[in-house]
Amino acid sequence: MTDPTATHPEWGYDVLRRAIDAAGISLWTWNVDTDAVAMDARGYDLWGLPVRGALTFEILSEKIHPADRNRVGAAFAATRAVVGSYEIDFRTVHGEQVRWISARGTGDDVGIENHTLSGVFLDITDRKQAEEGHELLAGEMSHRVKNLLAIATGLTRITSRSSSSIEDMTRQLMTRLTALDRAHDLVRPLPGGQGRTALLGDIFTVLLTPYDDDGAFSGRIRVAVPRMGVGQDTATALALAVHELATNSVKYGALSVEDGTLDISGTMEDDMVQVTWTEQGGPPVPKAPETDGYGTSLLRQTIEGQLGGSIVRDWSENGAIITLRLSTARMAG
Repeated sequence: MTDPTATHPEWGYDVLRRAIDAAGISLWTWNVDTDAVAMDARGYDLWGLPVRGALTFEILSEKIHPADRNRVGAAFAATRAVVGSYEIDFRTVHGEQVRWISARGTGDDVGIENHTLSGVFLDITDRKQAEEGHELLAGEMSHRVKNLLAIATGLTRITSRSSSSIEDMTRQLMTRLTALDRAHDLVRPLPGGQGRTALLGDIFTVLLTPYDDDGAFSGRIRVAVPRMGVGQDTATALALAVHELATNSVKYGALSVEDGTLDISGTMEDDMVQVTWTEQGGPPVPKAPETDGYGTSLLRQTIEGQLGGSIVRDWSENGAIITLRLSTARMAG
């Protein structure tokens, strides 16, 4: 029985061309004997190539990202042995721009004519960037959850040191958790750009309040920084950096032990503000800790990227000394 869709009168060239253009598809052919490649105009635009001269797979390969080039070459060479359809995703390089392309076709010589294979190219850059964004978000969420668990453990340990009873410990712990909740508002952006300019000292004070002790150990965290405003666009970034430093101190540094102290001081230097984070009395540090973890990368990207500054760590036997240099122009934005 004849398939009525195969001979449908509306499936003419113009209709198919419009459908292909609407889908963002590029058509290609590849002669397996001569290595000659032919593409439509969309294909040349997708690969960033001028429409002139003979085109071969070897020429196309020069545009493929070096990390993908051998894999793609081997995959295309093996397409004739592939039974059924195949799909290969790879990156191409256009100057400093990286673009993702998906090449699709049918292998095993199905439909091959005159030693020429045919298929389509699809620009999947947006999809790949979305996937990378989701992976980054998942990694950050995992990091945040681990930090919160470490913070909860640290706060419980801090509270137990200065509590005289279960009731007293419960009260102190609830107070600290409430303060932590307020501090958490500083490390998440508000919808629609809501928020007000905050003072630099207030950001440090609010974020570090949950970690200070009551009673005999109160006041072991001291903040003395220049009085300056931090714009709503950068307050969240700075708060995220301070939160990361505090978490590390609770895990490994001065805030992880009873006698540890933390001093934050600052000075203005031309168009930069320098903040020195000094820990003392923490556990001995026999050697500099590893600095290639997710939290360290997040901290460096925040300080250098969003705040236009730098971060320098000095590990001594007495504790960590971390110097932040931040752009005053960025801070006010």
